[in-house]
Amino acid sequence: MNQLPIDQVLPRLKAVLQETTSAVLVASPGAGKTTRVPLSLLDEPWLAGRKILMLTPRRLAARASASFMATLLGEKVGETVGYRVKMDAKVGPHTRIEVITEGVLTRMLQADPALEGVGLILFDEFHERNLNADLGLALSLQARSLFCEDLRILIMSATLDAEPVAALLGDAPVLVSEGRQYPVETRFLARPLEGRVEPELVKVIGHAHRAESGDILVFLPGVGEIRRVEALLQEAGLDAGTQITPLYGALSQEAQDRAIRRANPGVRKIVLSTSIAETSLTVEGVRIVIDSGLMRVPRFSPRTGMTRLETIKVSKASADQRRGRAGRLESGICYRMWTEQEDRVLIAQQLPEIKEADLAPLALELAAWGVADTDELSWLDLPPKAAMAQAGELLQQLGAMDAGKRITQHGRQLAQMGLHPRLGHMIWKSGELGLRSLACELAVLIGERDIVRGRGATQDADLQLRVELLRVIGHHGHHKKMDRAQLGELQIDEGVCRRIWEEAAQLKRQWAASEKQPLAQASKDVSATGRLLALAYPDRIAQRRGDGRYLLRNGRGAAFAWEQPLAYEKYVVAAMLDDQGADSRITLAARLEESDLEHDCASEIREEHVWWERSTQSVRARIRKHLGALTIWEAPSAMADPDAVLHALLGGIAEQGLDLLPWDRHARQLAQRLQFMHKLDAAWPDASEEALIRSLPEWLGPHVYGWKRLDELRSLSLSSILESMLSWDQRRELDENAPTHIVVPSGSRIPVDYSHSGAPVLSVRLQELFGWQDTPRIGRGRVPLTLHLLSPAHRPVQVTQDLSSFWKNTYFEVKKDLKGRYPKHYWPDDPLQAMPTNRTRPRPRT
Repeated sequence: MNQLPIDQVLPRLKAVLQETTSAVLVASPGAGKTTRVPLSLLDEPWLAGRKILMLTPRRLAARASASFMATLLGEKVGETVGYRVKMDAKVGPHTRIEVITEGVLTRMLQADPALEGVGLILFDEFHERNLNADLGLALSLQARSLFCEDLRILIMSATLDAEPVAALLGDAPVLVSEGRQYPVETRFLARPLEGRVEPELVKVIGHAHRAESGDILVFLPGVGEIRRVEALLQEAGLDAGTQITPLYGALSQEAQDRAIRRANPGVRKIVLSTSIAETSLTVEGVRIVIDSGLMRVPRFSPRTGMTRLETIKVSKASADQRRGRAGRLESGICYRMWTEQEDRVLIAQQLPEIKEADLAPLALELAAWGVADTDELSWLDLPPKAAMAQAGELLQQLGAMDAGKRITQHGRQLAQMGLHPRLGHMIWKSGELGLRSLACELAVLIGERDIVRGRGATQDADLQLRVELLRVIGHHGHHKKMDRAQLGELQIDEGVCRRIWEEAAQLKRQWAASEKQPLAQASKDVSATGRLLALAYPDRIAQRRGDGRYLLRNGRGAAFAWEQPLAYEKYVVAAMLDDQGADSRITLAARLEESDLEHDCASEIREEHVWWERSTQSVRARIRKHLGALTIWEAPSAMADPDAVLHALLGGIAEQGLDLLPWDRHARQLAQRLQFMHKLDAAWPDASEEALIRSLPEWLGPHVYGWKRLDELRSLSLSSILESMLSWDQRRELDENAPTHIVVPSGSRIPVDYSHSGAPVLSVRLQELFGWQDTPRIGRGRVPLTLHLLSPAHRPVQVTQDLSSFWKNTYFEVKKDLKGRYPKHYWPDDPLQAMPTNRTRPRPRT
């Protein structure tokens, strides 16, 4: 076995794991950590014959790593070394090393928190900070503390900031191994790239192909760019001995293996890859890397509950990882499609996925684990509160979590399925409708890459059409049986379609749905596509407006990119939206029959006679059935109950905020003064915005009884209404202890700013305070004013709550500066004996 750099660290690593249960290993690319470390630890006494679980971020890397380690042992995969990934596993009764993807660990922990028979969990490529890796580590740490104290945890990475991870593991030892990296020459563009990257990239590929030897690895952000570059290269007419091989996650295992193995003798390979080849994998034969500098990442918006893919620039860490691919086997060259100046401003690392992802799966796993608050676990980065709140709302809507944030029986069923809660809910509930086979097909279609590509991919959003394509290609192997008029200009990826068909068949077997349904019979249920989609995306049921745009159930706007047939349906369900602008563009959807909507959502459709309508800013009085923001049916109503009208009006104000009310400067200051006094004495009215919204019926209700419209509110005197909340004694005390103005030594009457109720501010020119010994106090003498001392130009020069100390210690430095800038003004040597002035110089005494 060839010597690798990691071999020098292995004795120290073994000694550390003999003495402690945690360690961090930082090993440069090419060190050999992924394949050497698990094998070297197999016979350690503390392992005592138990298994090693090695987590890796991608299925392709898991299979490749397991295969390579098995080869080193002279065995087949599934003997000593095996792998377990989504919908694929090769393990046997004697398997000691299981290479798994990160989600598999979560499933194992949920099934057996004690991880019986496991002695080591090894997190590889942890620097990628995938959501499942962060969750798996948090659960593993708690499981170890509660059930298996001798479980070892080893974190491995090439570009990791080790200290925070080591601290999380209880100040674990950090070991470092330098990789065996051959020299790599880096070449930048002379000037920033303009326009699309693909044409310029093809020029660089052609140059490198002619000028250099060895295979070429090209990093691109996504499949669309890979296909465009592939087409341009084929048009360019490369040598007959050149093989172009795409590499991305949605390819078949055979196609992925073809991309990473060494080309046949006499053949040069150009591998067009997403970031899948950035870590863990060695693409054999590569000595040239061409980096587009772009990557595609999911961005989740808690505001809308939607995830969109966004193309961004790579980080320095990712760029270095990519560059390192050229120096794994011999010296190489890296072409970067950006300038040296642009390189200097790249961010160091991408944000961890936990900060930007849809957290519904995480929230479901935590609920199944029995954690109600994320603070109960140890995290490198806490999940964002807003995204967790959004996730909790969705899980409650799906019936997976109750109002107390406890998992329901249905939630436990979803957690065991290992799918996104939306898709799991759709499959589970589809059984009641006799549509589970269709639901399995939809789940894979939604979760995987689109089978429609090219120009049509940005136009035709019909998911039902994709189901029909999937079934025809799945049964016949091609789409020639489809109506050409129906397909139009759509380009179909039959390879992806066949792979999705196989994955759907596995789901059907798992959930007891027949995969051998005759095509003629299956075609009858395809019209229920929208009905099932509404189970997964109840918040994205959409109703067509009069102008052709759509209103989502959650109140957001949406629209199709062009006038396709689906854009004329009264109701659709949007599976994918781009979350851009006021109206998100619908990129994948299905028609929903109105009868199915009213039947399936009957328990959620509400009837009301009076409500606040945001668009007209008024109370409407009609009989209305609605599903969230969608009006299902509406008719004229008799005279509305005045109490119901008041309730709707106050509800509209509470929903849109107190800014609907006619606040003037005096009313704003009065509310702030009341809140200042409330913080001193809880007997005073709470005038915070939250409290005022909660108590609208008490303080505002009597003054707006019988009103319906926003414009009627403009006649309100909010100052008078707020004052009516006070007793006579409180009104007197308010002026004394929370005055609107303070008279300063110059005689000026200066307003007090209560916008920060805990520390009221007096902004006053420094010269007006000469002779004032101490900071004035308000609030029954307990609260010193925060003095913002201003220059003659009304610019802040000092902030203090201790005026006496300012005169003694700071004034003379401030005076020196101000005297230089404002020489005509009065700057006395003794400010306590000087005459205050609101002029350039004080008036002479007469």
